[in-house]
Amino acid sequence: MGDCRRVGVAVDFSPCSRKAVQWAVDNLSRSGDHLILISVRPDGQYEDGEIQLWEATGSPLIPLSEFSQSHLMKKYGVSPDPETLDIVSTASRQKEIVVLLKVYYGDAREKLCESVDNIPIDCLVIGNRGLGKIKRAIMGSVSNFVVNNATCPVTVVKSQD
Repeated sequence: MGDCRRVGVAVDFSPCSRKAVQWAVDNLSRSGDHLILISVRPDGQYEDGEIQLWEATGSPLIPLSEFSQSHLMKKYGVSPDPETLDIVSTASRQKEIVVLLKVYYGDAREKLCESVDNIPIDCLVIGNRGLGKIKRAIMGSVSNFVVNNATCPVTVVKSQD
């Protein structure tokens, strides 16, 4: 890969993941890098044959030109928001980076850690929803799990609501 780095960003297309994407673009991405957005859809009964095939390995890497088209993204079960698309489209043009999307199906904590080695990526940026202590204890913290279990450096971008 030479000088090209693969920067992963966990996205669920929420405001906190959008902030993580913006942080990665502003602070990590440089010309020639690959910015790989990693989305994890929850376990579910998917009728679509392709999704059933991708449950173990995730989708193929999807180029920006494809995941910018909502009708194409329906087959992956993902709906990227316009703000995130604007951030990555602008970064792709201005910083000359390659933007890709990878969709996994299952538990976000486990799949994000698996993606580090499966894609592979050099570092991962993840947003933090800012759950309180009680909610974090009940629901668990995806970012905390990933920080403690991923095999690459992880940056947590805190939301400041």
